[in-house]
Amino acid sequence: MEKVNLKVEGMSCTNCALTIDKYLKSEGLQNVKVNFIGGDVSFEMNETITQQKIEKGINSLGYRVKHENNDHDDHGHHGGFLPFKSHLQRFWFCIVFTAPLMLHMIPGIHIHALMNPYLQLALTIPVYIVGMDFFGRSAIKSLLSGIPNMNVLIALGSSAAFGYSLYGLIVGKANDYLFFETACTTITLVYLGNWMEDASIEKTQAALKSLAKSQKVMANMIAFDEHHHEQIFQVESTALHVGDLVLIRNGEHVPMDCKVLWGEANVNEAIITGESVPIEKKIKDQLIGGSILESGTIKAQVTAVGEDTVLSNILKLVKEAQTEKPPVQQMADRISAIFVPTVVSLALLTLAINYFFADKSFGDSLLRSIAVLVISCPCAMGLATPAAVAVGLGRAAKNGILFKNARSLEIFKDIKQVVFDKTGTLTTGKFKIEDFNSEIEVDEFKRIAYSLEKYSNHPVAKAIVSEWKIKDEIRWASVEEVKGVGIKSKDKEGNNFFAGSYLIASSFTQEQDYKHNIYILKNDKLIGWIDVADEIRPESKQVIALLKSKNIKTILLSGDREEKSQKVGEQLGIDEVVAQQTPEQKLEKIAAYTAIAPTAMVGDGINDAPALAKATVGISLSDASQVAMQSAQVVLMNHGLKHLPLALGLGKHTYLTIKGNLFWAFAYNIVAIPVAALGFLSPTFGALVMGLSDVVLAINSLWLNFKKVI
Repeated sequence: MEKVNLKVEGMSCTNCALTIDKYLKSEGLQNVKVNFIGGDVSFEMNETITQQKIEKGINSLGYRVKHENNDHDDHGHHGGFLPFKSHLQRFWFCIVFTAPLMLHMIPGIHIHALMNPYLQLALTIPVYIVGMDFFGRSAIKSLLSGIPNMNVLIALGSSAAFGYSLYGLIVGKANDYLFFETACTTITLVYLGNWMEDASIEKTQAALKSLAKSQKVMANMIAFDEHHHEQIFQVESTALHVGDLVLIRNGEHVPMDCKVLWGEANVNEAIITGESVPIEKKIKDQLIGGSILESGTIKAQVTAVGEDTVLSNILKLVKEAQTEKPPVQQMADRISAIFVPTVVSLALLTLAINYFFADKSFGDSLLRSIAVLVISCPCAMGLATPAAVAVGLGRAAKNGILFKNARSLEIFKDIKQVVFDKTGTLTTGKFKIEDFNSEIEVDEFKRIAYSLEKYSNHPVAKAIVSEWKIKDEIRWASVEEVKGVGIKSKDKEGNNFFAGSYLIASSFTQEQDYKHNIYILKNDKLIGWIDVADEIRPESKQVIALLKSKNIKTILLSGDREEKSQKVGEQLGIDEVVAQQTPEQKLEKIAAYTAIAPTAMVGDGINDAPALAKATVGISLSDASQVAMQSAQVVLMNHGLKHLPLALGLGKHTYLTIKGNLFWAFAYNIVAIPVAALGFLSPTFGALVMGLSDVVLAINSLWLNFKKVI
């Protein structure tokens, strides 16, 4: 099925997201995900409906599908008749008419003329029209969709105050029914609160937006005239195609993913890895679009553009993670879906109890019921999780940590043990040949070793291929990789060759201590061995110590020999070492560890793919160019373990932030609604506090950007 990603404007709360979610599912679409904070909507199309019809349906609900050629700011647009494009514009219009009605709230100021009911009506009508153009239209559409949103409460409250005042004016008892001020201030202050909420939520997306901006830069494209003379043209990076040649000078951005053809440079890849230390790049090295040349000049060939670039894949995966709902959000969603009908019922109950049983006038009873409508805030419960997740994912992406789903963020809080692969994870994986022994002519031995190992992706094999590169390699009749063991082949004369670990040598040598890395057999006879040296990553010891200080058990799970694995384990202070494991055995071990306690597995994301998928959370170390192909839920993109504690810490503290947000959201509503029902809060104050409640959640979420999480 074709997957469609849309950008939808006008969503302000969970109920908005639920409305769109319900509509898309009613049309038979699968795998529907809606994120009201980022406005991202994704689904899988079916053959019975067109994308154009889906977009039209979303627009008819009061939202608007945004296209790339229409990128102006349009927060709060719900397809109204009036020309306002944002809550701030509506607020400035309304405050002009509302301010005179609020003057009496200032001590010592009393303007008798402003008590004239006809003047108050004249001031209220423009505000009420602007309010109903947004709140009223949105409320009606949400009711028709079957999921009433917060705007139903605002529309009901302001309409009740306006209608009651208008009735008093008509029957000649205006002074006893004068609540025009309540209608005005409710609408005006809610617009102010909504604008503050929009501005706060916008900041939760700041990290992602800084990544997105790096995608659009100017590029120096190289072309050739009819005399084959080089010409340089400046074009936007979005105009480049795969295969184009570009010139990148000192201080310039890499326009798209490229491969260096000429020159050398130091490149800052902080936009991807979070590491500001420049990396040396030379011919044939890969450059990531969005990174910056700090020194040097190079010519490069574009290898990926548009959605195929590393940066685009990161943005896509992070946005998809934002639309995923972690388990903690599910309860809040269920409550949000029934919140508005519940509040309307409570408001009616407040009116009835105050008027019939508490000996209050109808006007006072109405004010209290309006206060209940206005001060309640379903948005707070809906905002609690997405705001924290947006900030957590953004901070992670900025530091080169890529979460593929929001569920992983929440699961990290329970991790009790971390399992590490050895080669390429705790060690650098950059091997050098240390020693070798050959029972045959040395050049022929090297030729056989090179011809076999060139078919393996293992770091040890790559080291041998790199150091012993030859031109007259053997053309095999057949080649087979035996997972976790080595490479088996047959030449055209029928000779069988095998290059692999100590597992293949036990039947063909009397050696008791299998201490070498690679053994090579010809026709089931040992013809030599090769030893390579690997160095431990400089940050490994510090990372292990930090995990142990957090009472997290550390385990080394390796396919390498017992002797080498134990040595690395002792050097780093790892709690448990399990060596000589095939990929199948690793999978069984991970399953056993996960059954005991929540377990994170850290590996290279390729050879350890099954184990990474089996762990509670799989964490991959990877070159950024391979990020889209990783099987892990989390990818550390800074070529090392340095940010593993940060990833674990962000997961834990994002969950704590969500819990804090949900506590505030529930506590606010549980306390505010009874206080309003008992008459201790005016609708005016309630409207202001309601808007501020969401701002408090956004600020608490933003604090996750700065707080210490390790």
